Amino acid sequence: MLGAYRLAMGALEPLAPVILRARARAGKEDPERFAERLGHASLPRPPGDLIWLHGASVGETISLLPLVQALKDERPDLTLLVTSGTVTSANILGRRLPSGVFHQYAPLDTPASARRFLGHWRPSLAILVESELWPGLLMNAKAAGTRLALLGARLSARSVKGWAKAPRSARALLGAFDLILAQDALSRSRIEALGGKVAGELDLKSAGAPLDYDEAELARLKSAVGARRVLVGASTHPGEDDIIASVVASTPEPRPLLILAPRHPERGAAVAAGLTQRGMTVARRSLSEPITDQIQVYLADTLGELGLIYRLADLVIMGGSLTGAVGGHNPLEPARLGLPIVTGPDVANFREAYAGLISAGAAIQAPDQAALTRVVGELLSEPALPAQMGRRAKAYGEAGQHAITSALTALRPLLPKAPE
Repeated sequence: MLGAYRLAMGALEPLAPVILRARARAGKEDPERFAERLGHASLPRPPGDLIWLHGASVGETISLLPLVQALKDERPDLTLLVTSGTVTSANILGRRLPSGVFHQYAPLDTPASARRFLGHWRPSLAILVESELWPGLLMNAKAAGTRLALLGARLSARSVKGWAKAPRSARALLGAFDLILAQDALSRSRIEALGGKVAGELDLKSAGAPLDYDEAELARLKSAVGARRVLVGASTHPGEDDIIASVVASTPEPRPLLILAPRHPERGAAVAAGLTQRGMTVARRSLSEPITDQIQVYLADTLGELGLIYRLADLVIMGGSLTGAVGGHNPLEPARLGLPIVTGPDVANFREAYAGLISAGAAIQAPDQAALTRVVGELLSEPALPAQMGRRAKAYGEAGQHAITSALTALRPLLPKAPE
């Protein structure tokens, strides 16, 4: 299967520039930097040892940030390169990476792109997060002497089913890793069933500092909101905005200000149109529309501002959990800010985090829209309840900081030797 994969990617390689240009026109690639996706570096490589860290999308790259900072603090002699695959994640990393840490878009897993990328950067160690398994790039890196680590490894049931059809390829690919730390017990059992050797369990998303924000902008928005309570629908997907709007419309007066933060801000116009059709008054942050007393929904259709939006909230409904199509998003980000959390039934991506938060009395899971409406109504009518949940959420969120210490301990044997 790996051989067939290499042949297929080689055959597709001539089409890669055409595909990337089309994606750039659709806003899915950075038109100024899509050559990086073909393995052409846009930055020079400094001398010395280099560590390459990769997270595919927003959640994975954000989970890498505390580890990047810890590696930089412990080993300032090393050059750190972080790659990601989406425009949104690149924008966030551009603002939040420590000084001196490089960012590049991840190369496509075609033979020439992989050779160019690895030939330029020559990483001593590659650290991948969750489920990014690129056969061509990984096997070429291994052949070049790069050590490989997979942290917070997670395989969906669908991925396991696919790899089970090619067991020898699965064993070869997983066997290339010098270190695998699974995200949870279920992921560990799935990886081991495919022949991977798992050294332990680690969830990088349980670690991390609170999301950053603009203090002056927070003060301005708080003044605009005034005494109104605020319910935030965070990282919502199609179908969820309407569900949350219906829930808020069912709460008793005075109703809270609803702030919706779509997972993909480019949905802003469509979300606003749908809410307006429902008869709700909407202001869009991307258009600099103000929050007035008449505004019922503030649409935070911008990038990288959840840290700001969460700090306005009294209660958070986590998106990605209401329609059964996504698997949920990271609840620890609002938890670290001391916010009570309500989620729908679909939390497969963060099963362990939600289990811990729910057990601690910091989050509530609603199985359907009727239950969601009831839970939100109860929390808004009894201010003492969300306040208690928020304190428990903060304590739980802060307890995960040991994950970075565990990650560093596991990675130290794979790091290049420090200079004398």
